[in-house]
Amino acid sequence: MDFGFKHILYALLTVFIVLNYGLILQGIVRKIGARVGRRYGIRWYQPYIDIIKNYAKRSTITHGVMFYIAPVFRLTGGIGLLLFMPVIFGSEIFSNFSFAGDLVLVLYFQFFGVLGMALGAAEGGHPYSAIGVSRGLSQVTAFELPLTLGVLAIAMQYQTLNITEIVAAQQGGFLSWTLFTNPFATIAIMFSFLGAMGRSPFDVVLAPQEIPIGPPTEFHSGLLGVLQLNRAIFPAAKLILFMNLLFGGATSWPELVVKTFLIYMWSVFVGTVFPRFRVDQSVRWFLVVPLTIAIIAIILIRF
Repeated sequence: MDFGFKHILYALLTVFIVLNYGLILQGIVRKIGARVGRRYGIRWYQPYIDIIKNYAKRSTITHGVMFYIAPVFRLTGGIGLLLFMPVIFGSEIFSNFSFAGDLVLVLYFQFFGVLGMALGAAEGGHPYSAIGVSRGLSQVTAFELPLTLGVLAIAMQYQTLNITEIVAAQQGGFLSWTLFTNPFATIAIMFSFLGAMGRSPFDVVLAPQEIPIGPPTEFHSGLLGVLQLNRAIFPAAKLILFMNLLFGGATSWPELVVKTFLIYMWSVFVGTVFPRFRVDQSVRWFLVVPLTIAIIAIILIRF
């Protein structure tokens, strides 16, 4: 089989597995949140039903071209993040298109979809789109800064920008994980992770009590279906990224499921316990607490 064609098939298999894992994880986490609030909650397979329902609908509403491209941008960001890093360390099938310097590329992919959604919402018909865009971009910028510095501290520690090499350096037992060898970078990144997942107290765009409640207000039918696919792939890809950088990666699917589920539960726990921040509180917190810790991580690595 041709090398390029074989890797494309492997990549499609990876996307299929991670998509289904993300959908199941999404349903389970929502169920857990409901149980904590003493509610019954949705069925674990409800995300599948929602996607089928939205793709079955059609709409005659028209907006600008960017409005329709925005969900594609968003989905591209999630798939790109997934495909340019190893999912299972040491596996030819699930190593994807990892290459030297891929750490820089995946950081760009994290921000790629957000910019697309901002441009798309700006062409929508909702009168408060600009408010939602400004709030979302403010928070994203705030948590991306300590996240980037934390990732740079890890790159300086392992002297590489290749995610596969970073995972390889953490093999040999859990004490070799970045969690233990670089705790300050780990803390800064895991604090930034809370903002990246968009759960309370940092759900300043998607919170139900907000006036501009984000993309679900603007997008509909198949467009909303594309966003729902991304909401399954993108969080799962982020979980895999943080697992690779901080927790030694995974050498098998069971290991990946256990580690990513525990990482996800960190954001679920915080979101269940703490109430939502205002936008100014959220931005101020990211620029004070995790940013300070990330700067300390850089200083300790440098000196």
